[in-house]
Amino acid sequence: MANIKVYNMQGEEAGEMELNESVFQAKINVPLMHQAVVNNQASERRGTHESKTRSQVQGSTKKPWRQKGTGRARVGTKRNPVWTGGGVAFGPHMRSYGFSMPKKMRRAALRSALSDKFANGELIVFDELVLDAPKTKIMAELFHKLELENALLVLGEFDENVMKSVRNLAGVCPVEATGINVYNILANKKLIMTKDAVARVEEVLAL
Repeated sequence: MANIKVYNMQGEEAGEMELNESVFQAKINVPLMHQAVVNNQASERRGTHESKTRSQVQGSTKKPWRQKGTGRARVGTKRNPVWTGGGVAFGPHMRSYGFSMPKKMRRAALRSALSDKFANGELIVFDELVLDAPKTKIMAELFHKLELENALLVLGEFDENVMKSVRNLAGVCPVEATGINVYNILANKKLIMTKDAVARVEEVLAL
């Protein structure tokens, strides 16, 4: 059984919660997690580099001199990549670095990352995080009490008050449950989730 302690807004234990074993006690596949991280980073590369080919640079297409008899090397145009000011023969061009990864592999990688956090005791679950208004001080005191620096905070759904309360906390990255990926789970020391977030994640990843 995968049971975990649940904390309240005061940083005190408020019971336990049973986690889905297929999600939080899955086999940890390190190569698959690595592929998911590479996929995430590759998709974020802009790929806006560009160079001009010989057809794009300025310059006449007239043959500078006749083919034979001058003693100079033969050349057909001043746009030749060999010449200064000519085009670039094999330069970089705009492209997307992203590559597709099957849905089953993406979900298996997520299960591995979540299971790794649970196995290492780096998963923290709150019963709820609710604020009447943005209060950074309250969240800072709560996270400091539980030593939750460098953490990924996963909410079940968007909550403006909570988001505004934690976005200025150093080392805390808030996201919705639908926005988690293997990279941001592994890039943070702690994984903080509300019970609603756990339910939404299990709904998608449970086998």
